[in-house]
Amino acid sequence: MTPPHDADARRAVAPVICYPVETLPVPDMALYGRAREALTKVDEVTVAPRDASCFTVPAGHFFRITSVEGPQVGDLNLWAQNDLSERFYSGKTRALHGTHITTGQRMWSSFPTLRPMATLTHDTLDWYGMDAFGGSVHDVIGTRCDPYTNQLLSGGQYHHCCHSNLIRALADHQGISYAEAEPFVHDVLNVFMCTGFTRDTGQYFMKASPVRPGDYLEFFAEIDLLGALSACPGGDCSAKHSSDVAACYPLLVEVFAPAKGALEGWQSPSPNGYNRSHGS
Repeated sequence: MTPPHDADARRAVAPVICYPVETLPVPDMALYGRAREALTKVDEVTVAPRDASCFTVPAGHFFRITSVEGPQVGDLNLWAQNDLSERFYSGKTRALHGTHITTGQRMWSSFPTLRPMATLTHDTLDWYGMDAFGGSVHDVIGTRCDPYTNQLLSGGQYHHCCHSNLIRALADHQGISYAEAEPFVHDVLNVFMCTGFTRDTGQYFMKASPVRPGDYLEFFAEIDLLGALSACPGGDCSAKHSSDVAACYPLLVEVFAPAKGALEGWQSPSPNGYNRSHGS
């Protein structure tokens, strides 16, 4: 097809940010910083390779995901502890903060509550930035590896994709069937995963994660949380996923309580203030 005469002019139109964040509520990082100076561990969960585990975090506590034995990425789901319909909304988090998130940014919940669920308070991989390929860490682009796409592309029946791992973990924790749990599993935060889009075709890519044992991503729970973390079967996602080929390692989840009075003045965010009349 012959391009229109003004094709270059149309392409040259400058973009605008869809959701300017200058009026977005700003987390009090100084308060969180002081609170994390005296933390007491109250719980920990080790997530086995190619599996997932659930954990709970009270509002006003911190939780930390740590690489402990080798380079490993994780797929994280979050829900409001007492209402699974309020869940992490990766698409809106991406629209507000960008394709990858780090310290000072937040994980936002789904409609109609749309509020901060967790704030990232420390990231030992924040030095990575964006590489020459356009790759960065902790993405809210990818949905999670799943058995349906794997079957579509390879014809296989693989049961340890992150989607299935998260289903099993949530079902076991809630005492419900896998069929009941599956609709609650949602698009993830890809912890430690290094990803981006190819410049020529715009395809989602992965590359070897820069994570090493001792690296961690830390969060502040803005509301009472139920979390589930899958240790991805792709390991460091340098080559393959959705199989048992890659070297995989456990991930450690730790929950910490701040000292009494350390969060004076902090309040858990209320659900979104929109009245839900939708023009009626």
